[in-house]
Amino acid sequence: MPIRWFDMTGVADGIMRRLRGKGRGKWVCTPSDFLDLGSPASVRQALARLAKTGKVRRVGWGLYDLPQYNDFVKGLVPADHCTVVDAIVRRDGIRVMRGGLVAANDLHLTNCVPAQIVYMTDGASRNVKVGRRIIRFQHVDRKLMAWHGRPAAPVARALDWLGPLASQDPTIIPTLRRVLPDHVKDDLIRNCGDLPRWAVPIAHSVAAQQQQQQEVRDHAH
Repeated sequence: MPIRWFDMTGVADGIMRRLRGKGRGKWVCTPSDFLDLGSPASVRQALARLAKTGKVRRVGWGLYDLPQYNDFVKGLVPADHCTVVDAIVRRDGIRVMRGGLVAANDLHLTNCVPAQIVYMTDGASRNVKVGRRIIRFQHVDRKLMAWHGRPAAPVARALDWLGPLASQDPTIIPTLRRVLPDHVKDDLIRNCGDLPRWAVPIAHSVAAQQQQQQEVRDHAH
């Protein structure tokens, strides 16, 4: 059954209201974010027409936003890659974590600066082009993704990026002891079964003080 023009107008109006409610430059959407407004076909066609008329911006394949204009550069602000990733996560039902190099850099374990935007995922490996940038999704082992949402996830990601040679680096353990708060060390040792075998001794060494304190508390009780 063909989509009637007045049905399309209603869907488009609903899309614009929702985008304006989120704010310019604040939200990247996909057709799946509007399925309560109409059929998948009507939503896709409404978004395509809105993009063609310039009311919304197509930032990537099946990805749209309400762009923000910057007076200083006299142009539209590029879509923030984090909002793009959020949209893909919602649409595809996947989990993601920032790449290991970012975590290693944040934890002062390397001076290397990421040249690419990389996310670990339990979904398929792929590249997503957003404007002139490429967001890389890298499928990783389920044990690594098991750290998703845990306090010590950045440590697991960083160790994965560093690889087995990290166990021979004399600076790794002292650095992690210094920068990690106690609750992260506790989480690291509690879930060390999800670390590679070579990384388990590192976790135990980093959390040695917490382990000793816990043994003292257990003995006192």
